Amino acid sequence: MNRRKMLSLLGISPALLASLPAEAQEAKTGAKATVAKSSTAQLKVEGLNPKGTPPPIQLIPMAPRLDSLDGKTVWLVDTGFDGGGYLLQQIQLWFKTNMPTVNTVFRRKAGPYMEDDPALWKEIKQKGHAAIMAIGH
Repeated sequence: MNRRKMLSLLGISPALLASLPAEAQEAKTGAKATVAKSSTAQLKVEGLNPKGTPPPIQLIPMAPRLDSLDGKTVWLVDTGFDGGGYLLQQIQLWFKTNMPTVNTVFRRKAGPYMEDDPALWKEIKQKGHAAIMAIGH
C-alpha cells in the first residue's frame, strides 16, 4: 500500500513525520542522533548536488553562412532516428520544387547516432556547401 494513502487513512499528515528527522534516525538505529546547530540555535542542513560538477564546455564556432544556395550542393544526412529519413526526403522534394538550382544529396550516416562517420564528413567537406542533419527530437 502507498505510504501516503495509509497515513491519510489514519489521519496523519506525512509532513508531521518529515519534520522529525532526528527522532526518526534515533528510532531506526537505536542510537541518539546528533543535529548540528549554529550559534543562533537554528538547524543546519547540508545539501549535495547529485549531478556533481560538469566538465567545462568546449565552444565550437558556427560555420560561415552562404550568401545564396543557388548552384550549391546541400547534403541531407539521416542519422537513423525514427522518421528522420522521411523528413529529409520531403525536404529534398521541397528543394526540387521550390529551388531547382540547388543540388541535394541524401545520405544515411554509417553506424548508430552517437558514432562518428569520418568518411562521410570528409566527403561532405570536399563536395558539399551545406548540410542538414535529422538528429531527432
